[in-house]
Amino acid sequence: MARPQEIEIRGALTPGRDLSRLTWLRVGGPAEYLFQPADLEDLQHFLAELDSDVPVFVMGVGSNLIVRDGGIRGVVIRLGRGFNGVEIEGTRVTAGAACPDSHVARKAADAGLDLTFLRTIPGSVGGAVRMNAGCYGSYVADVLVEARAVTREGRAVTLSPAELEFAYRHSALPEGWVLTGATFEAPEGAPEALVARMQAQLDQRDASQPVKDRSAGSTFRNPAGFSSTGRADDVHDLKAWKLIDEAGLRGFSIGGAQMSEKHSNFMINTGAATARDLEDLGEEVRKRVFKSRGIELHWEIMRVGEPAPGPEGGEST
Repeated sequence: MARPQEIEIRGALTPGRDLSRLTWLRVGGPAEYLFQPADLEDLQHFLAELDSDVPVFVMGVGSNLIVRDGGIRGVVIRLGRGFNGVEIEGTRVTAGAACPDSHVARKAADAGLDLTFLRTIPGSVGGAVRMNAGCYGSYVADVLVEARAVTREGRAVTLSPAELEFAYRHSALPEGWVLTGATFEAPEGAPEALVARMQAQLDQRDASQPVKDRSAGSTFRNPAGFSSTGRADDVHDLKAWKLIDEAGLRGFSIGGAQMSEKHSNFMINTGAATARDLEDLGEEVRKRVFKSRGIELHWEIMRVGEPAPGPEGGEST
């Protein structure tokens, strides 16, 4: 078994890589190592050789992620060009884990296949599968045929929906496993109608969400246990944004972090936020919503890494 820098690879291994530039919120410290595998075989080889005591964190496009200011120990794996293809055969769409959700939706629509719900979901296929992403009443669990992954030991495996144990914003993917691709069974539809539906969804998103700000999508899961359906009869009583509004926290800020005035379940970096600001803001919102309604909000944004060290080497407070 070897340390990261001792393994012969064909991809790129970068020590001390600043991760703030790789997250949508533009905050966070460095990765001890960032590994970008060339292809599946490169990824398998690296994980098979890597010491089992070295932590591994898989990072997508950084769309729903807060990397704490002290950075991430071990190896951060980020898939790229070797994992972003899309293939269509009949009604099945196969995509690499690094492929953006929006690209999959567009390619499918062009082929007369309906994966339109993916069009407005920020991130890539790997993250969508891992979190059972969904909106407008549709979820990855509804269309997934199988997912492919590499285990922490470097074995390539295929996973069924049952094995992933999907729930709202959840799958049972084991820690350290790297999703590499997925196959979806998509309903058929007229391409022009699918394109029109996606445009309507984009217009709705742009009107209601702070798409021009530095955000990470929805901050908290809906206590209702489902995403917005997009229907006129959608119920908002147990939506996170509604609870945040009722607690008077729309626009509430700590440091450079703010709950958006446009959509109160979107946390934004107004320009100078630290990861600590963002996490403190979220925790304060959780505390105040619980105090006002007795309902506990759960983070949808993933928070990883170490706090920034304090002035004497300890954690900052």
